[in-house]
Amino acid sequence: MKFLRIFPYIIAFTCISCLKEKSTLAENTNEETVDTVLHITPLNTKLTKPSKAFINSKTATIEHFYHKLWSRNDLSGGFLVAKNGKILFEKYGGYANRSEKEEISANTPVHIASVSKVLTAAVVLKLIDRNKLDLDAKVNTLLPEFPYEDITVRMLLNHRSGLPNYAYVLDDRAIWDRSMLTNKDILDLFAQHKFDLYFKSDKKFGYCNTNYAMLALIIEKVTHMNYRDAMKKILFDPLGMKNTYVFDYQKDRETASRSYKGNNVLYGWDFLDDVYGDKNIYSTPRDLLKFDLATYSKKFLNPKLYNEVFQGYSYEHKGTKNYGLGIRMHEWETGEKLFYHNGWWHGNTSSYITLKKDTVTLICLSNKFSYKPYKIWKLSPAFGKYPIKPDKNEDLEL
Repeated sequence: MKFLRIFPYIIAFTCISCLKEKSTLAENTNEETVDTVLHITPLNTKLTKPSKAFINSKTATIEHFYHKLWSRNDLSGGFLVAKNGKILFEKYGGYANRSEKEEISANTPVHIASVSKVLTAAVVLKLIDRNKLDLDAKVNTLLPEFPYEDITVRMLLNHRSGLPNYAYVLDDRAIWDRSMLTNKDILDLFAQHKFDLYFKSDKKFGYCNTNYAMLALIIEKVTHMNYRDAMKKILFDPLGMKNTYVFDYQKDRETASRSYKGNNVLYGWDFLDDVYGDKNIYSTPRDLLKFDLATYSKKFLNPKLYNEVFQGYSYEHKGTKNYGLGIRMHEWETGEKLFYHNGWWHGNTSSYITLKKDTVTLICLSNKFSYKPYKIWKLSPAFGKYPIKPDKNEDLEL
């Protein structure tokens, strides 16, 4: 397949394209847009092609797992497993739009929910890698309206800021009237109301969508581009992620893949559907595989920063679960590590697993509510010594 032949040549998402558009944060200011240059170079990700015997043995295992999980053939999305960039197994099914009978294929973008955070973090990290941004910069030095003095970029990335979830505090109609909300609205409302932190910054882990809504604004501030454009120019285009985009409610709501409840009832749009950074990226398993392969390149990030991404930051409580910079993880006493991110928004559920030691990628996306995508991690023991019991009831967190 042509798709598979392009992996060795996937190009890097290095820093930023020449654009003269003002960021959404700068629209009402006199700040000049700063031109920067995008240097496109090959990643040269060299991964050995798995043997035919390996492919045959693993494919049988994956097929058995898949058909047991989707015994009713009710997948509405995509399922993909790859080793060293070689797709061992993939399936697609269901409808992007049930009323139009638009079937989901390998090229159909669906909402990846909080897996979007992985991609947002990747662009932030590229800006840090190119000295456009400091990992430990205070957020209020980048976003002057931001009312919390001690929170840094790192704390947003690893969810140790203590910020309250914007979806909860803005659910109060006395604060917000349920009109379509934007990231800038969130910043302005937090500046106005100075909502109490859930806990002192950097004291502990607290997963919060507000962190990534603010990171999207930081991307805009640093690049002088709208987040949607910055993600496309820095990440999606260089990696050849042709079926990936950031949803724009005004432009895309008539054409985007829709989301459904488990009984196939359509989810309607709501006032949170135009906020990005924490969610609102649409993609495919194949495009996410391209991204995952890019992370194995020595040109992805400098080694020191790369190691900071894939380390745990929250050890206040015993256990295997932790969070790096834009990625969740399991760290077992055996030394094995499993990196992942899950997502859930409306009826969309998603799971991205990257087994770094074994160069294996597991991806499942669904636009019809189901917990089944989260179970794909249980394929991990087929590729390495991951202490996961096949019948274990626990699934990875969102």
